[in-house]
Amino acid sequence: MADKNIYTVIVADDEDELREAVCTMIPWEALGFHLVGSASNGLDALELVERLEPDLLLTDIRMPFISGIELARQVREIRPAMHIAFLSGYDDFEYAKQAIQYNIISYMLKPLTMDGLAAELKSIHEKIDARYAGLRRADASHADRAAFLIPLVLAQYDNAPADLEERLRTSAAACGLLRGTDDRSTLVVLAASLEGAADYEAGFTQLVEQSANKYLRHFVFYCCGRAVAVLLGNPSDFEEYLHILADEICQLADRALGRTANVGVSREFARLSELNDAYRQAVEALHTAAEGEGGVSFTADTRKTGSLCDRALEIIDQHYMDEDLSLASLSAMLDVSPNHLSACIKKSEGETFINILVRRRMEKAQALLLTTDMQIQEIARCCGYTDQHYFSYCFKKYSGTSPVALRRARAAGEVRT
Repeated sequence: MADKNIYTVIVADDEDELREAVCTMIPWEALGFHLVGSASNGLDALELVERLEPDLLLTDIRMPFISGIELARQVREIRPAMHIAFLSGYDDFEYAKQAIQYNIISYMLKPLTMDGLAAELKSIHEKIDARYAGLRRADASHADRAAFLIPLVLAQYDNAPADLEERLRTSAAACGLLRGTDDRSTLVVLAASLEGAADYEAGFTQLVEQSANKYLRHFVFYCCGRAVAVLLGNPSDFEEYLHILADEICQLADRALGRTANVGVSREFARLSELNDAYRQAVEALHTAAEGEGGVSFTADTRKTGSLCDRALEIIDQHYMDEDLSLASLSAMLDVSPNHLSACIKKSEGETFINILVRRRMEKAQALLLTTDMQIQEIARCCGYTDQHYFSYCFKKYSGTSPVALRRARAAGEVRT
């Protein structure tokens, strides 16, 4: 038992008795898990995920404020390597189909006995073990496209013939890299390396390969102490998946290999003959990541000025009233990955993005409650909440009193405006 890998877990369910039973009656340590937190709604669960970074989230699908499906979507943006297990009383195939895309490791139906849940957790532990062990094993296979693509990435073509791009596209289509000579996919190069000793070459390459396989067409190889991935897609593919892929590589390297990984990402290029330029950008961004706070660096990041955290706080202050403001949308505005932004904010401010956003909203709400006669529902909307019930829940959690009670205290002269 001493050799069993221990994975951290958070439980989220709005049924208080069930959540309490799961937290107290499941033999977590014996099953290889350490329970680090629980939540009664999806938004509190999201805050715990951002703060505690667990290996597993066990969540109900139907919950207040945001559903388990929406929770999984947002978790995937900030912790893409994390595993999620759904516990649901609704045998709904549509939910199951939605679950597939969010790294769901298990889908369990209520009612479920504690013995049944324990057995499923044992299976989940084995699946996580197998995944991480697979990432540590060497992969001896070699892609047929290597002879075409590796020289193209590593070598710079001087005095290239006028028809070079056309010839390259014909060769790329012939080896299956492109879907045809009319395939106009754009290209991005990602370079990733592990800090420390130069080992795990094949295993790390496989880690990058398996991660990329979930999101984008790709070719991955190892060279000069780094894994290099040529990624193909359209701009919307890269906008949706590139940050997630880069973060997942870092998170999996930490959890599966016990090593810190840095990732550098180039801009998008339209021509195969420009792959060497993309590679050089990726390596430069990789050096930027390694020399800075570590993690992920995009080529676009190097053009920015000022503190990333200061700019993030400024945007929060300007857009806190936007109900759709999230770590993912904020990172998109700043052109960095959600995971990297989250780490920067926590390092600089000592708290999570969600805590900072909620505090800003509650400060504004408190001021409006004390200095205006606006209706509470209107104040909630001004502070980014369309659900008055959730606004009241957050306000009481933050200030210790409800909006209605604060208004009464003001009317009675018990608080100063």
